[in-house]
Amino acid sequence: METSHFINSIIEEDLRSGKHKEIITRFPPEPNGFLHLGHARAIITNYTMAKKHGGYFNLRFDDTNPVKEDVSFVDAIKEDIAWLGCQWDNLYYASDYFNEMYERALLLVKKGKAYVDDLTPEEIKEYRGDLTTPGKNSPYRNRSIEENLELFIGMKEGQFPDGSRVLRAIIDMTNPNMNLRDPVIYRIQRAHHHNTGDTWCIYPMYDYAHPIEDAIEGITHSLCSLEFEDHRPLYDWVVENCEMEAVPRQIEFGKLRISKSVIGKRYIKQLVDGGVVFGWDDPRLITLSGLRRRGVPPEAIRDFIFALGLPKSQGETEIDMLEQVIRDHLVMEVPRVNAVLEPLKLVIDNYPEGEVEYLECENNRDNEALGNRKIPFSKYVYIEQEDFVEEKPNKKWKRLALGVEVRLMHAYFVKANHVVKDEQGNIIEVHCTYDKDTKSGSGFDLRKPNGNIHYIDGTLNQIAEFRLFDDLITDFEDKEIPFIEKVNPNSMVVKQGYFEKDIHPEIGDRFQFTRNGYYAVDKDSNKEKLVFNRIVSLKATYK
Repeated sequence: METSHFINSIIEEDLRSGKHKEIITRFPPEPNGFLHLGHARAIITNYTMAKKHGGYFNLRFDDTNPVKEDVSFVDAIKEDIAWLGCQWDNLYYASDYFNEMYERALLLVKKGKAYVDDLTPEEIKEYRGDLTTPGKNSPYRNRSIEENLELFIGMKEGQFPDGSRVLRAIIDMTNPNMNLRDPVIYRIQRAHHHNTGDTWCIYPMYDYAHPIEDAIEGITHSLCSLEFEDHRPLYDWVVENCEMEAVPRQIEFGKLRISKSVIGKRYIKQLVDGGVVFGWDDPRLITLSGLRRRGVPPEAIRDFIFALGLPKSQGETEIDMLEQVIRDHLVMEVPRVNAVLEPLKLVIDNYPEGEVEYLECENNRDNEALGNRKIPFSKYVYIEQEDFVEEKPNKKWKRLALGVEVRLMHAYFVKANHVVKDEQGNIIEVHCTYDKDTKSGSGFDLRKPNGNIHYIDGTLNQIAEFRLFDDLITDFEDKEIPFIEKVNPNSMVVKQGYFEKDIHPEIGDRFQFTRNGYYAVDKDSNKEKLVFNRIVSLKATYK
């Protein structure tokens, strides 16, 4: 676990100085979608900082916007975080603190630090100004404390229509930081909440609720991505003016950005709602559930995050780096088996009809602990279509061709003699002869074959579907083209073929397919057909 970075240094100094006796961190997702790879940095950073220093890690759902939130997202987020190996010590909801948030808002009103505003959302935006134009005070900013109390209590009691009034903090409408220009801290919103039902018709805004939640839980270090840096003055203002006993410290780090990947919830939701992908767990997405379904081991994600370190600035990372970390994990851990993705039938004319022999082979030559297995061999076998051409094209061709001899891996030398084609001229069978004296392991070395290719027995096999994935979006540069029109029509290629007969995998099991890549069993598998997702190719194409 490599955790030597600037946040770790801050925490160690706080412990040395006696500022804190124990460290408490949190991960506060909004349950309005599934987590993605970008969230992994925040989860793992908060978790490891707490655990490294003997502290506590909280999972807290920031469920302050019931219109967009759902319990299904809550369940998915809990599953993803547990899968990553970041088990929380405490589970909380922002909605657990709605009463205290309301009381703290009343305190702000009584102190003359907040007022009820009747401006429309459009008017509030206009009054706020922009980065070059100072804002101007709302005409309702000078309401008396008594009037503001009466109106705010009326908001809570449901006396006013949705959107008709908001509660705003009184800070500074000319501040260069737009977040401090009298931010809205409560709005009227009649919506059923997954946790509190219909108890509330007003809900706090995130920038108001979040620091209060941290302070209530005694969070010592509120670790978040760099996009919240401009919000830190407001965070500190809320903690101070709401007179919170505990004072957490917000620290920002660089957000994890993955090149050529759809990572924002808003964009992922478009793909899901538009039926472009199977769902939030589509293996083409880099949601954590999508990566899990694809077959990525959680240890690889953790190692990837640690390998990147924790920068203070934003940067972009190639997905190829994650893929190499995945290979490094799988190369020694998974069995190496045979699968044929685009089958071509070989008929071994001189092999006895109806006879089957079983040949010994290792499951992973680099890891003896994975043991051995036996694979069947008979008169009929399948090889990859790409492993045969009628005429050998050049000296570099190390596979099968007419008049050429190759070894079928773990079996015998076979020589292709003639082909059978269909009416369209496609090769449907290759007739061969085998040399019984060349059995693998026999020590035969009188001649050298033109390569070594894998196979699946033609009668003893399992039907399988193989899903290969490519970039989901073709263009991330042209902002004029609607996002949904940039979808790559070839982001998933499906191939039909065969898998070894005597292996009975469960959903999620991983394998290295000889010469084809690393694959995992998909949940769409059934008794009639196995379905595999390619996790990564055997070798990287990116340098």
